[in-house]
Amino acid sequence: MSAIEKFAERARSVARTIVLPEGQDPRVVTAANKAVESGVVKSIIVLGTEAELTASCAEAGISERKFECLDYLASPLLEEFSQELYEKRKAKGLEIEKARRMMTSRIYFGAMMCRRGLADGLVAGSIASTADMLRAAFHCIGTAPGIKSASSTFVMDLATPAPAGDEVLLFADCGVNPNPDADQLVDIAMATANSYRSLLGKTPRVAFLSFSTKGSAENEVLDKIIEASRKFAQRVADEKLDIVCDGELQADAAIVPKVAAAKAPGSPLAGAANVLIFPDLNCGNICYKLVQRLGHAQAYGPVLQGLAKPLNDLSRGCSAEDIYGEIVITVCQSI
Repeated sequence: MSAIEKFAERARSVARTIVLPEGQDPRVVTAANKAVESGVVKSIIVLGTEAELTASCAEAGISERKFECLDYLASPLLEEFSQELYEKRKAKGLEIEKARRMMTSRIYFGAMMCRRGLADGLVAGSIASTADMLRAAFHCIGTAPGIKSASSTFVMDLATPAPAGDEVLLFADCGVNPNPDADQLVDIAMATANSYRSLLGKTPRVAFLSFSTKGSAENEVLDKIIEASRKFAQRVADEKLDIVCDGELQADAAIVPKVAAAKAPGSPLAGAANVLIFPDLNCGNICYKLVQRLGHAQAYGPVLQGLAKPLNDLSRGCSAEDIYGEIVITVCQSI
């Protein structure tokens, strides 16, 4: 069973509403219908004019819409959302007319629906850029309580289980923060642990990765990793969280029990990490692509995390099946 199929079973246990802003895209309406038909959502709201939705459904071969349609430009919510955005950001210099212009973006409108609780999450990016997605997320949603920095994770569905038996690992951050400091690494680790629990319903086992294991090397580039690991462990202890963590660890000491026994005896992870925190974007992005291309893993993401409500980005080259997968992940993140 694939990771998405496992997540779909979890998604069916809750009733969630997801908004898809890009109703002019035939891939989006195809994914919307599948999500409703497969029962992974309570409802899907697709934004678009009637002309847009008629055209996209015709191109997709859809004769019966299973999703809800909302012409956001004709909605009375448009002015309400504009006023709310203005009030939220006027102290930063936003003027009401600019707030109105911003709200004519379907991504902003969908994000405000999430802020208001009219939807539990958003999936977009088949047409919009990642920059558009991030701006809407930060301006309308903001970060979750206790987290200052948003980040991303890749869900790695392994072709062969890891040595400790895990079939799914989470890699972070591989898409947002180029060079996080120690405190940002703590935020990334906390958000990724939350993502792991929401997706798989199991205890996150978090490893802070490095080229050193427990002081086997000394270099100033290790300082932030060691500090982040220490701060994260303290936060886990202080808040009595069900998270196992350790660092700094080389990758083999993090995921191979026999290597851990030799290199890091006494590590609480014992070579069974399921959440891998990389020191920077270079490391994370390179590693996920290597595991994907050489290890033949399925890589789902980048999944945005650390936000007050789940908003997820798509590749502009995505398929309808990719969009469906992101819908499933977004539902699970909302749990």
